[in-house]
Amino acid sequence: MLDTGFDFVVPSDLDAREPAEARGLARDQVRMLVGRRGDVAVGHHRFADLPQVLLPGDLLVVNNSATVPAALPGRLPDGTPVALHLSAVRPGPRGTHLVELRRPTAGAAEYYPPGTSPALPGLRVDLPAGATAVLTEPYTARLWYARLVLPGELVPYLLRHGKPIRYGYVDREWPLAAYQSIFGSEPGSSEMPSAARPFTADVLARLAARGILTAPITLHTGVASPEAHEQPYPEWYRVPETTSRLAAHVRSHGGRVIAVGTTAVRALESAATGTLEGWTDLVVTPERGVGAVDGLLTGWHEPRASHLLMLEAVAGRALLDLCYQEAIAGRYLWHEFGDVNLLLSQ
Repeated sequence: MLDTGFDFVVPSDLDAREPAEARGLARDQVRMLVGRRGDVAVGHHRFADLPQVLLPGDLLVVNNSATVPAALPGRLPDGTPVALHLSAVRPGPRGTHLVELRRPTAGAAEYYPPGTSPALPGLRVDLPAGATAVLTEPYTARLWYARLVLPGELVPYLLRHGKPIRYGYVDREWPLAAYQSIFGSEPGSSEMPSAARPFTADVLARLAARGILTAPITLHTGVASPEAHEQPYPEWYRVPETTSRLAAHVRSHGGRVIAVGTTAVRALESAATGTLEGWTDLVVTPERGVGAVDGLLTGWHEPRASHLLMLEAVAGRALLDLCYQEAIAGRYLWHEFGDVNLLLSQ
């Protein structure tokens, strides 16, 4: 676990327990707190204001990874029910997948605290339609490598038998469509790249009319398991050559490259090291800094979440502290169905 050094308390009534649409709002009507590093100042907006907040010539880099229903019901050899959360649709270099076992309940599957999980090497988990997952070795205290045996291709199997991963702060199940952004075209994320959720066709049209560009990357997200607050682990990404060239062109002409989501930051910063596609274990911290982005649109993160270090690298500690103070005082909503924070380094 990384020590972020951030100390704040998020009241539980600020959890976004349902999508904006269920609260009577259009997706682009969620709130957006804008923070500017230059003068350490913030402004309160609706997301629909984004085209007016940005400048002509800016580039938004978006993640086109689509969410898959990565939560599967399973049973242990003794008949004990478990929930298996698949952390990547692509097998890693070992030919295995990362998975997390959780305790099934009437609501969201619960986290096994350290030392209580039934996971051990060789454990077989029986899955729907005759599929199995056999744990091979631990990756972290909660994640394990597993060999999957399936009756067909993985993504169609998940679409048939899985459900979207849901945590306890979400009151009930929502359809997979609630966990997709307008950009999602490449199935592969275990959890929604949620910073892009508020985008609508209207917002995109007004961005284009103002001369603000968009370009895609792909990064397939793993499971967050928010109770654990672990540092990021390897995820598969691809930055198209056209996106890389466009970002360089925009910056060379004084425009800003603004990542939509921490996933886009990780992909762009990884590509800047010279590899446009592959598995990245990059952890962006204030000490490392950022060299490929000038801003970040993101959701609100928990006090110990490792993503806060990336946010600090973009925004600086003073602005980030101010944003979180303002968000809590202003009763912004947290998590994937909540409000958003636009951090601009210049």
